[in-house]
Formats: sequence, structure tokens, C-alpha cells
Amino acid sequence: MTTKAEFLEKILSINSKYNTELIGKAFDTAQRLHAGQLRKSGEPYFIHPIHVALILAEMGMDDATIVGGLLHDVVEDTPYTREQLVTDFGEEIALLVDGVTKLGTIKFESKEEIQAENFRKMFLAMSKDIRVLIIKLADRLHNMRTMEYMSPEKKIEKCNETLEIYAPLASRLGISKVKFELEDLALKYLHPQEFQELKEKVNKRKEEREATINLVISEIRDSLDDMHLHYDIYGRAKHYYSIYKKMKYQNKQIDEIFDLIAVRIIVDNVKDCYAVLGIVHTMWKPIPGRFKDYIAMPKPNMYQSLHTTVIGDNGEPFEIQIRTYEMHQVAEYGIAAHWKYKEGDTSGKASNDDIKLAWLRQSLEWQQDINDPKDFLETMKMDLFASQVFVFTPRGDVIELPAGSTPLDFAFKIHSAIGCKCVGAKVNGKMVTIDYTLQNGDIVEIVTSANSAGPSIDWLKIAKSSNARNKIRSWLKKENKSDTIDKGKDLLDKYIRKRGFEPAACAKSAFLNKAMKAMNFANADECYTQLANGGTLVSKFANLLFGYYTDETKTEIPKSNEELAAEIKEAETKKLRDRRKSADNPGIVVEGADNLMIKLAKCCNPVPGDEIVGFITKGRGISVHRRDCSNIVALPEHEKARFIKVDWEDLKAGKAYNTDICIIGTDRKGMLSDISRVCEDMDIHLSGVNAKSGRDGSLTMTITLSISSTQEMQKVQRSLRNIEGVTQVYRAKS
Repeated sequence: MTTKAEFLEKILSINSKYNTELIGKAFDTAQRLHAGQLRKSGEPYFIHPIHVALILAEMGMDDATIVGGLLHDVVEDTPYTREQLVTDFGEEIALLVDGVTKLGTIKFESKEEIQAENFRKMFLAMSKDIRVLIIKLADRLHNMRTMEYMSPEKKIEKCNETLEIYAPLASRLGISKVKFELEDLALKYLHPQEFQELKEKVNKRKEEREATINLVISEIRDSLDDMHLHYDIYGRAKHYYSIYKKMKYQNKQIDEIFDLIAVRIIVDNVKDCYAVLGIVHTMWKPIPGRFKDYIAMPKPNMYQSLHTTVIGDNGEPFEIQIRTYEMHQVAEYGIAAHWKYKEGDTSGKASNDDIKLAWLRQSLEWQQDINDPKDFLETMKMDLFASQVFVFTPRGDVIELPAGSTPLDFAFKIHSAIGCKCVGAKVNGKMVTIDYTLQNGDIVEIVTSANSAGPSIDWLKIAKSSNARNKIRSWLKKENKSDTIDKGKDLLDKYIRKRGFEPAACAKSAFLNKAMKAMNFANADECYTQLANGGTLVSKFANLLFGYYTDETKTEIPKSNEELAAEIKEAETKKLRDRRKSADNPGIVVEGADNLMIKLAKCCNPVPGDEIVGFITKGRGISVHRRDCSNIVALPEHEKARFIKVDWEDLKAGKAYNTDICIIGTDRKGMLSDISRVCEDMDIHLSGVNAKSGRDGSLTMTITLSISSTQEMQKVQRSLRNIEGVTQVYRAKS
């Protein structure tokens, strides 16, 4: 067995800055506590934590993580308590060991891929310190390396668990080296015969492939040397599990798998990546559809690289991967890789590139790249899925919802029928209202009632997920359809009687069909639904019916009291309209002046409710600005003499003004649709959209709305802020 001196020597060979006093103390403690305990192989149990700690050191982890690896089983498997751990090694290390212990108690019973994914997310969300998960991965990796001594049943159980949980977890964290080894080891024990056959097939042409790779590397070197680039190049072997999956699930033969032969080229920067790609494509013909640009479009775990498959001189395809040194570290070690490459910016200031791993909020850096390991990962505390919440059904299934979700969101996630009949919920065995905010780990049971009236318009304010909101809207439209149709019929009948006609005479089928055709209504249901909104549409439709009726009967249509009143009002206001005959009058009154050209300034787009000021331009009339407009505020003092007092006149309902609203949030599918729906629900015209998506998943959008007042603008801003993924909403400044 490895001695303390040998262990510390190995540790220091990886990084000479490790705290050997602290790590040595942990070594002694673990060795003492595990004394007498044996593994299935008959070896001392202490061998296991030693190897876990070495794996962590190879990954570049900090002192605390390595100590946590040495001690990760002491609380669970020995009389040593958490309190003693705190006393001897401090709260930070106790938290790591405690976190690993808790994670070890989770039972993964479901074998379904979707459920496994949910468990992985729950797994991540439960751990506030990412180092807990990395220790757990190292623990599982060593257990898999020593699997041969377990019973056949235990092997199958552990291997399935590894493929369902731990390998995908390593993938999500971007630790590909651990992922690949876990998968290959699981395949070896789950399907030993297929593994052996696959190994033989791969090795059969090993020498031939190696010769091909060496020739390719030599040719690429010649071209790259001519460009005077700094680079590394080597052949890459594809791991067995990946080959197995392609053969099994894509029904491919081993000769059909292009990337068995692969070359990896590592350069200094992104510019060199694309330059090398250009050289490669001039040397060999690329296979159409086999080029992938993961630099421009990184994978969810932030993996970046250029992948291209080309036809070699011998007619055999092979894959070439091109990436920077920084990308290579992230690809190999993921969350454990540094994120501000030390050969680059060392200012310590955040850049746009820092944000590309923001989904992990990680600040891990390579152990060997820092001078003092004590400064490495001192407070690595985070919630990996801050935008999500994970809750359980009473049966133990994991349900993923947006953060801030309520029992309503949960109910509609389960089934629409359950959501529509929801009257309350039990959370962790206690009754709560439907607007209760769910927390990670809550066990939720929906209470339904057959007598429930179903969703109301208020439920749209309670539901946080787009899924629930869409289902609520759909139900409201469907349920209210018949009521709406009846309302439309009643409004039409009342209006016809008000004008002195009989509905039965004016609204007979022949007249109705002609009127619906004239107004482009598809059918009677659509017609009455539109009429239910009231307003001028009813009178317009009715006037068509009156026209058809009078043409047939030669009856004069009497004018309604409203029409007479409108004629009188029109005559009284004609004079006023003549005084303000400019067709472009924006609804502004200028003190002491008439017949002036008036326009609203485009720089600040004032709307009724804004404090405004007029500016007398040279030859272009009066330009009306908001008082806080930057162009107005910045005017020199002598120019302010051209200010003139203006006010908003009493505007007719329906007059609208363009204004720009800025929206900041997270880019996602359906964001524009949700914004449009908010505007549609509020009957606000969306006349323009200008959006820009960042590489970090952010979204900056400016929308142009036609609104009638500042009050309406504030109302729509509040509604936009409630959209999932929206973080800021504000009026555009001039």
C-alpha cells in the first residue's frame, strides 16, 4: 500500500504548492479511522480514498478538495462525527465531506433516460459547492476501476447507475476525460463480449491507422510550419463506448464510423483555428455535412472546437479537431478547467469571454497556474440551476419548472385536466394556495375538484411557465366561445331594434351571409365573436344588413339618436378642425398660436402624460420634446430662448404614439412570441422589433409600441417584466 511519504511525493509532483502539512494530517486521520476495514478485493480500504485524492490532484483541484477526497467516507463508515471533522479540519472541509455523504444516500431507481436527466439536474441543484460533485465523480471513477471484485448483480447496478447518472453528470460539467473512462468501464462490465469484440476490431487495423495518422500529421506539420504558427498536434483514439453507441443505435458498421481515425490540432487563438481549418480543407476534400463549428455555437457544457471530416489520400475518411489551448483545457476538464487563460488577460477584470461559463457561475482555475493553493476555490458556492426549480411528485418523480413556479405550473406540467380542476395543493404534506412559490426538493400533490369552475383570467398572473399560461389561455378561449357568440348575437339584435327594425327581418340568413362575406368573416361563429367586442364594428355590420334590407323593401333607414348627435357635434367642431387643419397635427396645443407646423421629436418620442416643451426650429415649425430629453438638456443657454410653451390637447380615444421600449433578458425559444402575446392581450400595436442575441445567451431587444399615454406605457412595462427570462424593461432614452 502507498505510504504517506510516497503519497505526498506524488501530490507534490503534480503541484509543488500543495499544503503537505494539511494533506498529510488528513492522510493520517483517514488511515487511522479506516484501519482494519477491507475492500471486496481483500485490500485495505484506505487504498480507495488515496486513489480518489490522486484523481482529484490530477484534475488540478485545491487543497480542501484533496483533503475532502481523503476523508470522504470517514463520517459514513467510521465512528468519526461531523463535529470532530469541524474541530480538526474546519467548516469548509466538513461541508465537502457532508455533501458527498448526502449525495451517496440518493437512490436512483428509474432507468428511463428522461428521469435520469431530471435526477442529474436535481443532483446538481442540491449541491451548493461544485467540489462536492467533483469528489463524487472521482469516488465513482476509482470504484469503476476496481469493479472486478463485485458480484455480477452489483456490477450491473453500478454500471447502469454510472451510465444514467455519473457519466452524463461529468459531461454536463464538461469533464470529458472522466466521462469517457466511466463509459468505457461501464461497457466493459455490462457487455463484456461486445466490448471484447469491439476492442479486437479496433485493434485489428491499429497499426495501419497509426501509420495513416502519422502520415497525416507529418503533412499538416509541413503546412503549419510554413505559417510559423505555435501549435501542438497528435492523433486521438475514439473511446469504445462512443463507437458502441454508433454501431448499436445508428446501425453502423465499424468501417462506417468516420472518426475512428482522428487528429487534434491545438493553437493559440481563435483566428489561428480558422486559419488551420482553411489549410486542412485545401489539403483534403471535406465531406459535406460533416463540418461542425462549436466555436461559434458552443455546446451547452461550453465545449468549443472545430470538427471537420475529410477524405484522405487513400480514400479513407478521418476527422480533424481544431481548438485553442484554453478550449482544450475546458474540453478535457470542464468545470475544473481555468476560465481566464493565464497567457492571456491576467488583469483580474471580467470580460465577455468570462461570461461564457456563466451557467455554472464557476471560478475554478488550474492548480498549477496559481502561486498559492490556499487562494484556490476558497468559497466555491453556487446554485448551478438558479433559473430552475426541481420538485417531486408523491411517487418520487422529479419535475423541472422555471424558478418562481407555483402549484399551478406543476399541475399543468402533469396534465392539462389536472391543471384545469386544480383548487389547491399539498406541499410537503401541508395545504397551500395555488400561488405558493415552490422550492427545490418540495413534494407536491395537487388537490382537484370536479366542481371547480376552471381557470380564470387571474390564473395568468399566478402561472410562471409558458406551458401553463398557454394551456390556461387555450381553456379560456374554448370555454368562453359559446358565451361570446351569444353576446355578439345579443349586441346585434339590440342595435337593430334601437334603429327601429326587427332583427328577424334585417338579420335573415341571406343578408347575414352577404354581410359576413363583405367583412371577410369565415363563418357565423367568427362573425358573432368579433361583434361581441362591441364598438363601431356592430354598427358597421348592422348598416350592411340595413342596406340589403332597404334595397329589397325600398324602406328608408331612420337615423339613430347617436347619428344625429354625431352630426351636431361634427358641425360644432368643424371650425376648430379648420384652425388645426394640419394633417400631421400630433395633438399638441401651442400657447397663443394657430396654424403652426408641429411635430413630435423622434429622439425622445413623447407621449401624453410626459412633460413636454416646444422648440422653434429654423424652417421646420415646432419640434416637441420631453423635458428630460438629452438633446434639450444639452442645449446651450442662448438656444433656450427658442423654447415655447406647449401642452397636450384633449385627445380622442384611440390616438396612438410611437415609443421605444428596451428589453434585456435571456435568449430562449418563444421569447418574441411571449412579448407579442402580451402586446396582443393589452390591445397594443407592436410596430417594430430590433433584437440582438449575445454568445453568452443574453438578449437585447428594442420594440416600438403604439400607445396612448404614459400610464399605458407603464402598464405594458409591468406586464413585460413578468415574462419568463426578462430581467429589465425600460423606456429608451434619447
